[in-house]
Amino acid sequence: MPADRKARVGILISGRGSNMAALIDAAGREDCPYEVAIVISNVPDAPGLAYAADRGIPTFALSHKGVKRAEFDLLVDGALRDARIEYVALAGYMRLLSPGFVDRWAGRMVNIHPSLLPAYKGLDTHQRALDAGETRHGCTVHLVTAELDDGPILAQAEVPILPGDDSATLANRVLVEEHRLYPAALAALIRRTDAVQPPAAIITPGQE
Repeated sequence: MPADRKARVGILISGRGSNMAALIDAAGREDCPYEVAIVISNVPDAPGLAYAADRGIPTFALSHKGVKRAEFDLLVDGALRDARIEYVALAGYMRLLSPGFVDRWAGRMVNIHPSLLPAYKGLDTHQRALDAGETRHGCTVHLVTAELDDGPILAQAEVPILPGDDSATLANRVLVEEHRLYPAALAALIRRTDAVQPPAAIITPGQE
């Protein structure tokens, strides 16, 4: 990619979009290899849409209710392609994606998950880690495949589980790392021009 051109990223959200905000803020740096060209939500009043709009980023929102999954995903895909998107970042997008949509964006769609995958796929990851007596926890950025919270791992960030932690305190500490890790992992993927190089590195807090 020419040094003076930034890759166009579309972000999918369902709520407040704190990881979306981290990606948008990182995109404002001169050395960032991407720009956020659209934010899309399946929840028309998702708070993250206002954050994006306030920063001049186009938004597209449409409720998925009453629409078949594959048909809804075609509408989302159309909005992404109309915006000339090259990479898709899921940031708290609470929808299972249809296989056809995943195939169309294979190798160019990423997600961040609040656990050290492959451990604790799905929901309630922080409480599940606590219940299991884990001593460490964290987050993972991975390429999206048709299987839930699966796909090649791009990067991980690890945090300790401290005495007295509950799911809220642990979630807050992991979220700090999510906001740092996601922009860095997406930028690295783009700079590698879609070439994923295993094994993925564990990035510890404060490590560049």
